[in-house]
Formats: sequence, C-alpha cells, structure tokens
Amino acid sequence: MLSNLVSTDAVAAASLERPRLELSGPKLDLAWQMLVSRCEEHGGVEQYVEALRLKHAMFREAFRAGRALELSVFKALCAHLPTVRRRIAPYLEVDAFATLRARIATLLEGCERTATTDDRIARFCGSFPDDREHRWVRDLAAEMLHNFDPERYPLMCRWVWDAHANTGVLREIWHGENIDDIVIDVADRYGAFVMLREELAQLLSKNGVFRDVMHYVDLLTAQVYANYISEQGGHYLRADFVTQEDSMLHVRRLLGLDGVDANGRSRLKAVDGRAVAIDDVKRLS
Repeated sequence: MLSNLVSTDAVAAASLERPRLELSGPKLDLAWQMLVSRCEEHGGVEQYVEALRLKHAMFREAFRAGRALELSVFKALCAHLPTVRRRIAPYLEVDAFATLRARIATLLEGCERTATTDDRIARFCGSFPDDREHRWVRDLAAEMLHNFDPERYPLMCRWVWDAHANTGVLREIWHGENIDDIVIDVADRYGAFVMLREELAQLLSKNGVFRDVMHYVDLLTAQVYANYISEQGGHYLRADFVTQEDSMLHVRRLLGLDGVDANGRSRLKAVDGRAVAIDDVKRLS
C-alpha cells in the first residue's frame, strides 16, 4: 500500500492518475526470490538497502536549502546516475553547468506538489534539444526527483517504463500471453509509476517486508530489469553493461551503486571518454 511507502500528504491521491496495471504475480515472485538469493551471495539485502539510503542522503545534502550546488559536488552525484553519466559531460563545463543548475532548480522547485510532476518534467526536457542525443535528459529529471525526495517520487527512468518505446520493467512483469506482440496502453506519467510502486509494495508486504519498503521496491524493480538485460546480452544501456562480473552487477549499476569502481575511479565520463577525476566523491559499498 502507498501508506507503507510515504507520508500521508506526500502524494495527493485525489488528483493522482491511477491507471490499471495488469501485473504477473509469478513473474514478480520469481524476481523477488532471485533478488533475495543473489543478495545473500553479496552480504545480504540489508547492505543494498543501506547503500540506497546513503545515496539518497548524498543528494539531499547536495541540494540542502540555502546551499548553492557546486559543480564538483554535482559531478560526484552524476557518478551514481547510470543512464546519465556517459552522456552529460558537455553540460559539466563551467559555463554550461550554470544553465543546467538553473534548470534543475526549476525542476525541484515546488516538488512537494506532486500534481505538477509531469508538467515540470516536460518543461525540463523541453529546455534541451529534442533529439536522440538528449534522450538521457528524461532520465536525469527522473533521477533528480527520485534521489532528492524518494518518498514522493518513485523510480521513473525510461528503463522502468518508456511508453514510446514500449519497453521497461512494466513490460517485463505484465500479465498476458504474447507480450512481445502487444502495445501496453499505459502512459509513462507520474501516476503510473506510483501505481507500480504500490503494486510492488503489496508483494513485499506479503513476503514480510514492512520496513524500508521504498528501498526494497527499488531493488526489486532493478532485479526485474537486470533479468531482462541478462537475457538480452546487454542490448539496452550496452555501454554500461558490457560484462557480467557477478549476479548483482546489473542491479547495482541500474541503481547507481557502482559510482566508483574497486580502484577508486569514478564511473562519470568526460567528453573524450576518460573517467572524470572526482576528489570528493563518496564511495558506496
């Protein structure tokens, strides 16, 4: 239930679009079992919950009221945004960043009013060129909102659901036959992502999860798409998912928990493809 996830005033239920989601219970049960089993191989699911908690704390601190977002700090955050970090480099130059910072501030302004979510995301995306090279901007908006205020804003990246491409987690857990041959008539708007989180929270409650539910939902969501990536051989987000090092690799990368590698190098890439050196990046284990 939504009340398991957020405070009662976090989402205005009366004004929320609530599309009907036809999800497959067996598919979700399998993803949950795989998540628990694989987390146990790497120290337990609680370790990943704590890593997500730390990541969200980093974002809240960076955007603390009255504090101007510094470029070095933003670079550290970008290292933990897997769908953004290999494409955002041109906007991390000093002059370009000033404009980007203003756009992000506008996106986050009034974030307590969830009824304006879709309009704010649309305006944010509309401030960038409308071309293939800037598709990542939609993910940046989603990542900013979710990491800044995860109670109000569920994961809304394109890998969760992209209605235009008809791909994402929603498709992988949709109930029905011949899923590859159908178009799922659900808009990728705020209400759909909230409904998806509600459905996953209900599954978790049936499996005895009553604390840190929003973090468990993120992990379960990532596990579903990690399974898809493994099956497709890394076709989507190929630049970030080129090898399978361990059973939790894709989950960590989808959630940005691999921002710094084992040698202390940032995952953020410069325009020339080199890793960006970040002095104050916080490492997530």
